[in-house]
Amino acid sequence: MPHHLHFSDTDLLRCRFAVSPLWETHAAVRTLARPGQHGYHLPWLRRIKEAAGRLDLRALQLLMPRHGHSPDCLFPPPLGPAASFEEEIAAVRATDPAAAREEMARALADTPGAAGSEAGRAMLDDPARAVRELAGLLEQAWEALVAPEWPRLRALLEADVAFHSRRLADAGLETLLGELSPRVSWDRSSARLTIDYREEHTRTLDGQGLVLMPSVFVWPDVVSGFDPPWQPTVVYPARGIGGLWAERGSRTPDALAKLLGRARADVLCALDEPASTTALAHRLGLAASSVSAHLSVLRGAGLLVSRRHGHQVLYERTPLGIAVSRPGAD
Repeated sequence: MPHHLHFSDTDLLRCRFAVSPLWETHAAVRTLARPGQHGYHLPWLRRIKEAAGRLDLRALQLLMPRHGHSPDCLFPPPLGPAASFEEEIAAVRATDPAAAREEMARALADTPGAAGSEAGRAMLDDPARAVRELAGLLEQAWEALVAPEWPRLRALLEADVAFHSRRLADAGLETLLGELSPRVSWDRSSARLTIDYREEHTRTLDGQGLVLMPSVFVWPDVVSGFDPPWQPTVVYPARGIGGLWAERGSRTPDALAKLLGRARADVLCALDEPASTTALAHRLGLAASSVSAHLSVLRGAGLLVSRRHGHQVLYERTPLGIAVSRPGAD
């Protein structure tokens, strides 16, 4: 049963991309409880197994029904294009208790028996306390499950945004919207975006525009359904998650390593997608200062270009950099 988002001319001019560490934390917690979503993330699951075992996330997962509503106030659309987790969790803690109770009741009703459980009754009896405790759990989940991997995850998400921004420039919004996922389709005649989902939902954007947000953990779903007053948002699977957890340095051609030095060649070959200095350092196990020095040399040699995205500088290979770093370049 689809979700329908109806656009006006104004909405078409107000579409933007965003990345949300809070949403990735929510989606990571949901992934832990959904074995069907584990396939792409087995290396991550092995790494966080011990840390996850020390967390009791049942209260959060009680508000994540398999089919139905999750409280937008706890897992809201992003505040801006590159908000920090600290900014996002502060907004969660500022949630009005009455609004939180209404949303929690709706979510609990979508899981049989949840509203009558001890945990469900406690949430509804004291929503202010529930918001504090749930925000604390989200913070613990962020620190244990997502923050250690955030440079890698953020690099992939920002690479997705960079790719789709180029597609927007090359082919226009209509083509871009139709390419986000096989579950998303655009109808030009009615200016309507349709998302293949489990329940019926219709929203007119009313000039607010649409936030497009890639997610590492949302696969295979596309998520929408945010109700007023929340910003209309579509969360879709980021490109490249199949290789997210792969170690990439071993793919460096030997001839290139002899020419540039192993570490510098590894930096060049790790840039399959645009990435920041911090993300590359995390991915390759090198000091950020060393990676920065290598990037400066590679850019000076015409193998890389850089551009600013939010508070970060992203690096990507030039056509020459792509040619010399390809696996067959030995």
